[in-house]
Amino acid sequence: MAVLNRFLRARGSAISSISRSFSSSSLNSEIDLRAASSVNPLSLPLGRETKDKHVQWVFLGCPGVGKGTYASRLSNLLGVPHIATGDLVREELSSGGPLASQLTEIVNQGKLVSDEIIINLLSKRLEAGVAKGESGFILDGFPRTIRQAEILEGVTDIDLVINLKLREEALLAKCLGRRICSECGGNYNVACIDIKSENGSPGMYMAPLLPPPHCASKLITRSDDTEEVVKERLRVYNEMSRPVEEFYRSRGKLLEFLLPGGIPESWPKLLQALNLDDHDDKKSAAA
Repeated sequence: MAVLNRFLRARGSAISSISRSFSSSSLNSEIDLRAASSVNPLSLPLGRETKDKHVQWVFLGCPGVGKGTYASRLSNLLGVPHIATGDLVREELSSGGPLASQLTEIVNQGKLVSDEIIINLLSKRLEAGVAKGESGFILDGFPRTIRQAEILEGVTDIDLVINLKLREEALLAKCLGRRICSECGGNYNVACIDIKSENGSPGMYMAPLLPPPHCASKLITRSDDTEEVVKERLRVYNEMSRPVEEFYRSRGKLLEFLLPGGIPESWPKLLQALNLDDHDDKKSAAA
């Protein structure tokens, strides 16, 4: 927590009382798995100006929904860092550090990482960003719990929370189709999702995101991307998601965005929802 406190002082925050409460009551506790019913997607218009502003945004959404893809594109478009807690966890796993064995067991079982570990990893990344002079960020995969949201609210003022939604059958196929290049670390997806319209429900097409030829023979599957683990991960997330969504909805900061298809269909509509559709000259840079 010393790292976190130094970061907070650098930002002029008055979070000390919150962090003490977090540390004393549940720093070592696992994420609360209180049951919560599913929330229907709701499209909300934004009445705020994002142009020429250092944004401080959060991406929410089920594992595999595309948070990393769209957060990365917006990061390039707006010139702010994309901080993915999933990447922080994987970096720690590959480092062989003191948390690696504990994280390996948690990830392979499809469980969510404890608040203690996530806060530890994120605080180190934020402190490094302050040292490099970063201003603004897009968080991906954090917060996952009310307690984490409260801690984050004390650390900094979040401008907007974008909650990505995707139909369940498409989400499962997308998760199982994920591949990583073992050499360059590039992320790809071999699933071709073609859901036909039925009983008034619109169809959906999501083309595969195939690797370039030099990566094709080096693709690997993440160890936690099995059907059993993916379904468990989605179940746990859905149980936890509603309280966090309500936390930000009650503050007028939640934008729920239902992905209509793949990147070609969804990206322009997301930019429009974010009042960024006039950034035509920058769209190609974010692609």
